[in-house]
Amino acid sequence: MPDIPTSNSSHLHRLPNQRWQIYAPQPQQAEQFAREIGLSPLLAQVLINRGIDTLTEVQGFVEPESLVLPQPMDEFPDLAVSVKLLREAIAKGNKIAICGDYDADGMTSTALLLRALRALGAKVDYAIPSRMREGYGINDRIVEEFHSEGVALILTVDNGIAALGPVKRARELGVQVIITDHHDLPLQLPPADAILNPKLIAESSPYRGLAGVGVAYVLAICLAQSLQQVGGLVNPLLELFTLGTIADLAPLTGVNRRWVKRGLRLLPHSQLAGIQALIQVAGVQHGSAETPLIPNFKLKGGHGGTAPTTQNSLKPEDIGFRLGPRINAVGRLADPQIVIELLTTDDRELALQRAMECEQINQRRQELCIEIEEEAIAWCEESSLNLQQERVLVVVRPGWHHGVIGIVASRLVERYGVPVFIGTFEGGHGGTAEGGHGGTAEGGHGGTAPTDAPSQIVRGSARGIPEFNVFDGLNFCADLLTKFGGHKAAGGFSMPAENLAKFRSQLAVFANQCLQPEHLKPLVSVDVQADLSEINLELYRQIDALEPCGIENKAPVFWTPNVCITEQKIVGKGNHLKLTASQTGKVSASLQGIAWRWGEYFPLPRLVDIAYRLRENSFNGKISVQLELLGVRLATGEADSRPLVSGKAEFDFSDRTYACSLSRSGDRTELRIRNSVGQVLAVSPGQTTGLLGNSRENAREVDLSKPFFYSLIQAAKNALGI
Repeated sequence: MPDIPTSNSSHLHRLPNQRWQIYAPQPQQAEQFAREIGLSPLLAQVLINRGIDTLTEVQGFVEPESLVLPQPMDEFPDLAVSVKLLREAIAKGNKIAICGDYDADGMTSTALLLRALRALGAKVDYAIPSRMREGYGINDRIVEEFHSEGVALILTVDNGIAALGPVKRARELGVQVIITDHHDLPLQLPPADAILNPKLIAESSPYRGLAGVGVAYVLAICLAQSLQQVGGLVNPLLELFTLGTIADLAPLTGVNRRWVKRGLRLLPHSQLAGIQALIQVAGVQHGSAETPLIPNFKLKGGHGGTAPTTQNSLKPEDIGFRLGPRINAVGRLADPQIVIELLTTDDRELALQRAMECEQINQRRQELCIEIEEEAIAWCEESSLNLQQERVLVVVRPGWHHGVIGIVASRLVERYGVPVFIGTFEGGHGGTAEGGHGGTAEGGHGGTAPTDAPSQIVRGSARGIPEFNVFDGLNFCADLLTKFGGHKAAGGFSMPAENLAKFRSQLAVFANQCLQPEHLKPLVSVDVQADLSEINLELYRQIDALEPCGIENKAPVFWTPNVCITEQKIVGKGNHLKLTASQTGKVSASLQGIAWRWGEYFPLPRLVDIAYRLRENSFNGKISVQLELLGVRLATGEADSRPLVSGKAEFDFSDRTYACSLSRSGDRTELRIRNSVGQVLAVSPGQTTGLLGNSRENAREVDLSKPFFYSLIQAAKNALGI
């Protein structure tokens, strides 16, 4: 039987491969802000890090309702024309058709305008292109179909800005077109009757960061105001705006911050049957449909393992990690009509039925993501990859579902710290790429094609790192692609499979032009240093002044040096690490924490620097603050720090649950395995026998070579990561 590693085993020193970027402290300015606004100097430093330089800006950030906003009509050049066209269509009884998109932004935008236009008396229907058969955006087929049905006005949402051909065709057929979109502008704009896109307005405008659903909301409210029929519309539409804005990873700045803050207060008591049902099945409120990985945790600006939320205002993470994925899963794997019906029906029974469908589809999405991620990692580990040389990870395998590979790409970026292009093979008859839309843009590229690859295409998703522009990388390889699109962080494309090898090498050339070896580590952006004694409920509650946190307004990340990890163990099926961190000094302090998917780093060294966000824990009526670890590194001067050897884990073996630990016994490290009735099996390194009993005094020797004990020990070692 292999020896159990001792405390100085090199395996036990393994830490996440990260680079830390810590903002330069501005103590004098932070102290001034703290005095003026009554916040902790730690959070005042966070505000400075977010580019807020004056007390006036601080006041506007903390209280966004105090800002005086310009009128949308003054900001969007074509907004008045758009309202006029819609009013005329409604007055004449002309048919209006919405062309949406299959991500959360596109589906909430479609639902928002359907609700608004129906309430305002319009004859309106919608269509969303097939993700698998047609790809992103309005196309000639949809235009022709709308025309044959007598549609007089087409209204695109979350797409259309690059649809030169389809818009030309609509105009040839005498159909009016209003484009509402938020994606980057092409060199030539389509010949639409009106275009609403925040990329067409000043960068300084508070409306600049609107997602597709934000543009739809502005249009709907302005139309209702012009018809003097606003009553009863604002709150339901604001809820849909909030859901789509957060799910699409739009920046929570400008009007987004103001309106999302309002919407988050509305959602727990939603007027919409569909949102009520979605909250119910997602376990965000009044009980949970999921079992939390760590019971009673509530996340502050993070993810995973959240407990049911019952507060009067939701947090962005409730949407970003609970509601949004259930909507996006439908667009990825099923028919978007499910979500449109969910968000437009007033029938509670139908809403619950559609919400349950979203739940089931999301469960399938989770299963597919796990399967594909495991296969991708296995392929990477088995392949002779040199990421320091290629500086980009290329993974293409057959049989993967295109709808979810973008999610897997993000996870591989977290794991390997390089840009990731992931794809799959599809038959040569289809396969357009998605690209350039919101925070969920798809993209990818590949590895090794099967023998029949020339008759196929590659279709996939890409995700980048801060120093790598995905869209520029795809553009660098444009001669090899049939279609591509995207933005700095994500993109999508398709290409003939025979171009795969050239594409891989050409992309590596681009990656070597813009990336240095030091960039090839996951980045942890850290706001401010804090002592553990400063981390308390008061500080946690002050973070509410910075909410809503999200894109371009990240939840505060603190770091503390020279922390002692006094307890740690593996928990949950997700292989998470739960620990206790302690710090001595003028004021000693000790806090519990969780590190998601860090089981492979167990046990951590005893003395480390940690980077973390804050969480709230409620247990037996007692509320406390806990840490969500984002980064860890050896404490300064502690490269030979001895790891803690009393780490713990639980595991299942032969339908029973056991606890195991590495513990010190004299001058040796001993593996101890405890069953549910308190018996302990103690195993010392190099020994063929172990001690089994309730105590050492009455323990008996057992033969560890017997199959049961040998397999039990292997299961315990796997649980401990050794």
